[in-house]
Amino acid sequence: MDRQEIIRILTETNVLMEGHFLLTSGRHSDKYLQCARIFQYPDYASKIAVHLAAQVSGDGIDLVIGPAIGGIILSYEIGRVLGVKTIFTERDNGLMTLKRGFEISAHSKVLVVEDVVTTGGSVKEVMELIKDHNANVVGVASIVDRSGGKVKFGTKFTSAISLDVLSYESEECPLCKSGIALIKPGSRVFAKS
Repeated sequence: MDRQEIIRILTETNVLMEGHFLLTSGRHSDKYLQCARIFQYPDYASKIAVHLAAQVSGDGIDLVIGPAIGGIILSYEIGRVLGVKTIFTERDNGLMTLKRGFEISAHSKVLVVEDVVTTGGSVKEVMELIKDHNANVVGVASIVDRSGGKVKFGTKFTSAISLDVLSYESEECPLCKSGIALIKPGSRVFAKS
């Protein structure tokens, strides 16, 4: 898969949207990513999982793990392609934990998977959990690296696509100054500028 094909898929499935968006952080952006939408289309999700799995297939991975919710389906799909066990983490009182009887074997080689990486916070929490179980993180994979390559994990990091998505403080937003309506994603309600 090349960059053009990935952009086409992300645009066609409304994962990558263009406009004037109010982000969770309160900042504004001309692009918004809702990676969960790709999983409405199993063929596309599988195609991206195969693409990512091919990039890590020689790493001797024993386990694929993803943080809930964004990493659950993608970790399953990559694990399916690699033929290895997959699990996910959940938050409990704000901490990333294993539930449902999931276990990480000591000394296992683990791939951490997330749908979109922005700051890498959730991935880093999962990595710490893996280290607490005396296992080894051999890589990180995501559909989108929204940091444009700025996030570092201290291990191999692969993504289907890397995007540097600009954002602005509301008072400095050129989109506001242009009078473009502000959309709060997920609400379908237009916010007031």
